[in-house]
Amino acid sequence: LEWRSGPSVCVVLASGGYPGAYDTGKAIRGVDAAEATGATVFHAGTRMGAAGLETAGGRVLGVTAAGQSLAGAIHGAYEAVRQVDFEGMQYRTDIGRKGLVRATEGAY
Repeated sequence: LEWRSGPSVCVVLASGGYPGAYDTGKAIRGVDAAEATGATVFHAGTRMGAAGLETAGGRVLGVTAAGQSLAGAIHGAYEAVRQVDFEGMQYRTDIGRKGLVRATEGAY
């Protein structure tokens, strides 16, 4: 375990239909490309199928990036998210935004 200083941001990539009924078995592409940006991709609802990596749950991947600032970590996480693709993929686009507001208000 290595402790890093500075903020990190994790964007969860979810299956279409989540949190309700969702499909599984969708091919996942781009995990290596996402990690090549410097992010770490945590597997949650994945499995190896006949054609390779595929979805196996509602919350599929956690794409995490660190930065010198919260804005940098947010940028890095979403840059990595753009590398990943699977049918029905959905994710929030506001992760970290409340933290940026608090930081500008001097709450940190």
